[in-house]
Amino acid sequence: MKKLIARLAVGAAFVAFAASAHAGQTLDRVMEKKAMVVATNSGWPPQSYLDDNNEMVGFDIDVSREIGKRLGVEVSFETPEWATLTGGRWQGRYDLGVGSVTPTKSRAQVIDFVGIYYYSPYVYAVHKDSKAQSVEDLNGKVIGVETATTSEDFINRRLEIDAPGQPPIEYKLEPGEVRTFADSMLPFDDLRLGDGVRLDAVIAPEQTALNAMKNGYPIRVIEGEYAFREPLVVIAEKVDPDWTAKVGGLIEEMKKDGTLAELTMKWYGKDYSAD
Repeated sequence: MKKLIARLAVGAAFVAFAASAHAGQTLDRVMEKKAMVVATNSGWPPQSYLDDNNEMVGFDIDVSREIGKRLGVEVSFETPEWATLTGGRWQGRYDLGVGSVTPTKSRAQVIDFVGIYYYSPYVYAVHKDSKAQSVEDLNGKVIGVETATTSEDFINRRLEIDAPGQPPIEYKLEPGEVRTFADSMLPFDDLRLGDGVRLDAVIAPEQTALNAMKNGYPIRVIEGEYAFREPLVVIAEKVDPDWTAKVGGLIEEMKKDGTLAELTMKWYGKDYSAD
């Protein structure tokens, strides 16, 4: 019995040692290297995209660099597939994900939600020649959404946002057909061809729709008809609570001191940071 107790004690000590060695690994790595690798998107203006000089720019890029500045580290960017970015199990390839990720119940199982840094209303965008004036006018129509996003979950009535105080999702639209696209701008490219030519409407973040309009796309937003309002979070791999807490604290600082409000105004012309 004594030998068994001794073995159990040794085993418990080993588990405790392994846990303590595991904690802080991302935070330690970033601070020792003075460098942070951020996973994001490369084709989602104005959140994050490659400019004419082939450099990453956008709201998410500025947020990432501000976090790096406050940590005192250099920031570099990687652009994995969306499913990889939101799927966790990064194995140290990325230190942080700043890609306007919605906190959902399924994602909570595989990644940490570091903190909400802004909010995005999802809108119904139609061609400027469309006669649609309300969501009801889109029933039975062809709707375009980006694949593997909350807009796809919403149109398929399976959206579960995991954030405190989030109101219930209301589903008013009964699409005739749903078409999915590999990135955020492709559905707008189809919509710009004409009303009903390929699509009747697109469900997308208000910021993305307004940016398309700013760049000359012949579209408009159905006024007063938000699909839903989603919180967007910075994410991290589920390996280091210290890292999650550290960056979460910085996001709160950026919210309180007005930095996030300034950055949303810079890129969107509107403050989307307020809770």
